[in-house]
Amino acid sequence: MAIFEIATLIINIIFCIPSIASLTKFDEWWIRGFDFPRVQISFLLVGNIILAGFAYSFEQSWHFIVFGALVLCLVYQLWLIYPYTILAKKQVLKYTGNAKGNEISILVSNVLMTNRDYQKLINLIEQKKPDLFLTLESDKGWEIALDKFENTYRYTVKVPLDNLYGMHLYSKFPLEDIKVRYLIKDDIPSIHGFVKLENGHRAKIHCLHPRPPSPTESKTSTKRDAEILLVGTEMEDNPSLTLVFGDLNDVAWSRTTKIFQRVSGLMDPRRGRGFFNTFSTEYRLLRWPLDHVFHSNDFTLMSISREKNIGSDHFPMYIKLNYSPEKKDSQKKLNVNDDEKEWAQEKVEKGKKHEH
Repeated sequence: MAIFEIATLIINIIFCIPSIASLTKFDEWWIRGFDFPRVQISFLLVGNIILAGFAYSFEQSWHFIVFGALVLCLVYQLWLIYPYTILAKKQVLKYTGNAKGNEISILVSNVLMTNRDYQKLINLIEQKKPDLFLTLESDKGWEIALDKFENTYRYTVKVPLDNLYGMHLYSKFPLEDIKVRYLIKDDIPSIHGFVKLENGHRAKIHCLHPRPPSPTESKTSTKRDAEILLVGTEMEDNPSLTLVFGDLNDVAWSRTTKIFQRVSGLMDPRRGRGFFNTFSTEYRLLRWPLDHVFHSNDFTLMSISREKNIGSDHFPMYIKLNYSPEKKDSQKKLNVNDDEKEWAQEKVEKGKKHEH
């Protein structure tokens, strides 16, 4: 074997590892980390396929095996990200017409606790004028800076923390039956309750920011997955007027987030519209969608956008929805099977055991 052929073989095998690892159900952070850069992995696989085409003579069976493995890995990666491209069918319908008090707009922003450029977020809020905005990683300093909005956003939930998991919710609409819960870890809060729309209907809200799998945060994805899936499994079979939003520290196409959608019955307005990558602001070639807004199928989409950099490592996410119960039957939920329900429940129970 020529040196070029040997080097190509080694590189090809290395770039098959992310796809093979992703197929497993292991929770280790380095394995689940391959869930994130699927677009980037796809481009690298294309490069590997081209390289293999030049390096191999295809006179030996292993040439075909390695080349075929690369093609299968690429197909697998593209299959996972395809639903979030503009080529796929839109899961959520576009609303057109006069909303007549049925609309709700939400801004989600992981502010980065150490970021002190408060004015950039303040300017964005004043520009977008969302009905609700949620800040994540917000501490007492951010709380003081955002006090200026209390006349406009009279309903607030404030959980200032200096551990990167503080959160603040501000609303123009009444917030009712609000509870701050610590679902899996005692130092990671989430906000749950209802927001009363202008039309008088109450929408259930869940604001989340679970801990990510990483060598510095959590050695496995168990607790993150458990928190996300716990919210999904607690929902009724056919949820109505429900919103789940926040920084989930998970990508839209991961097994966990997809099964969350399946067990909860919620919609993802990005499906068929694009990735809307919110992390990281620093590295243009390493970005993926970590900040989410999911909703029940009685909402339709008025607008969705990733907003400009506010000095954080996350871009803010903005969405405007319209309460359209007449469209429920036109917006198909993802189907869930018994194995997925069982897997979700096992994840939740495992996450709780790990904490306690």
